[in-house]
Amino acid sequence: MSLQAEIIRLLGVKPSIDADEEIRRRVDFLKEHVQSSRASGLLIAISGGLDSAAVAGLCKRATDELAQETGSDYITLGVFQPYGDQEDIGHSYETAKALGLIHTVETNIEDTVDEIALEVEHGMKNIGQYRHLSIPGKGNVQARTRMIMQYALASELNLLVAGTGHASESITGFFTKWGDGAADIMPLSSLNKRQIRQIAAALAVPDSVLNKAPSAGLWAGQKDEQELGISYEDISDYLEGKQVEPAVQKRLESYYTKTKPKRSPIPGI
Repeated sequence: MSLQAEIIRLLGVKPSIDADEEIRRRVDFLKEHVQSSRASGLLIAISGGLDSAAVAGLCKRATDELAQETGSDYITLGVFQPYGDQEDIGHSYETAKALGLIHTVETNIEDTVDEIALEVEHGMKNIGQYRHLSIPGKGNVQARTRMIMQYALASELNLLVAGTGHASESITGFFTKWGDGAADIMPLSSLNKRQIRQIAAALAVPDSVLNKAPSAGLWAGQKDEQELGISYEDISDYLEGKQVEPAVQKRLESYYTKTKPKRSPIPGI
């Protein structure tokens, strides 16, 4: 078996999907886990990007159906988490409105992240390292701080935290382990970016979000494809079993091998 075939098998990506069938399957998956965990619903951080919009749409359908079927109150909580003034925060609110989310909160992470960065820099001085926290390092702090706030809300409200992780991120390791890679449930895990766009379109996610350039929002102007040096179209082709340019395949498989620890639980002995 080629490495490409092995990666596709492990990540569970299909060569093509029917969006309506996948929505039904994933909504049922969410409903099952909410009920089996005796949770009161789901929490999704809505960044203003495609992935979180798709998850928000799935979560909303799941909790609406549970409420209707059981007569009990089940909610989807949408959380907006800007760092200071987020230029595209309007896309988060637009997504929530388009999907009919009733329950939303905003938790600005700027003060918390900046305080953590200052404490880290102070600590480094004690070992002779006189410098600021690196830009990628501070980006990871942002991702983990967002998850801390999500879990604080989820714990108080008895909600499961839904993550946005998917196969196109998993193959490259383009996520922060135990940051944006931490959640209770991952309804997009076996989909590539192209397939997520299909599902988001079927869920009536706004066009402004569907056509937006992917960004993890780690710093101003950051774009995923620029950081990776590979387009999501190429990654999707690879994960669907199609032939890609040799240089693309080499880079993707190098990312996959190098980032293996990110996809693994904490090792023990």
